[in-house]
Amino acid sequence: LMPADIAEELTSLQDRVPPFDSALAITQITKSLGAHPSELFASFERDPVASASIAQVHFAVLKDGREVAVKVLRPGMKKSIDEDVALMHVAAGLVERLWADAKRLKPREVVREFDKYLHDELDLMREAANGSQLRRNFADSTLLMVPEMMWDYCSSEVIVMERMKGIPISRIDQLVSVGVDMQKLS
Repeated sequence: LMPADIAEELTSLQDRVPPFDSALAITQITKSLGAHPSELFASFERDPVASASIAQVHFAVLKDGREVAVKVLRPGMKKSIDEDVALMHVAAGLVERLWADAKRLKPREVVREFDKYLHDELDLMREAANGSQLRRNFADSTLLMVPEMMWDYCSSEVIVMERMKGIPISRIDQLVSVGVDMQKLS
C-alpha cells in the first residue's frame, strides 16, 4: 500500500526496540498477577520474542498445556509519558500565547486528546477487553483469527492471550511461497 522504503522505516517503530531485562518482566508479572511465572505457568520463556516501545512479549505454556503469549508493559512507561505530555502541555500553552493563529488550531485540546489516547495505550486491561470484543465480532469468520484472552492472567500491566502462529506480514516471499493471495490479503 506504500513505497517499500517508507514501509521499512515504519517497521522500526514496531519491532526494533531493544527488550528490557527479563528480570524486570518477571517482577512486573509477579506484582501484577500475584505469583511468580514459575507458579503461574508450566513453562515461561525468559527471552522475549518481541519488544516494542510500550511492552514486550514472552511465550509461556499454561498448566493445562495451552500455549500463550505474555505481554508485559515496559517498566517506567507511565512516568516517562507523563513527563513528556507535561512538556507538550507547556509547549501548547506557549504556542497559544505567542502565535496569533494558534487559538484556531486549539493546541491544548490536541495535547489533551493525545494524552488520553496515550494513557489508554498504557492500560493493557483495556487492550485485552478490545481484543475480546474483536474476537466476538469475528467469531464466525473464516478469514480472521483473534487470540483468546486468558482473563485469569490479565491486569493493567500484563495480559496473557492465546499464542498465534503464522507468517509475519513483512515476509512477503514466504507468504507467496505458501500460496497466500497477496491481492486478497491487501
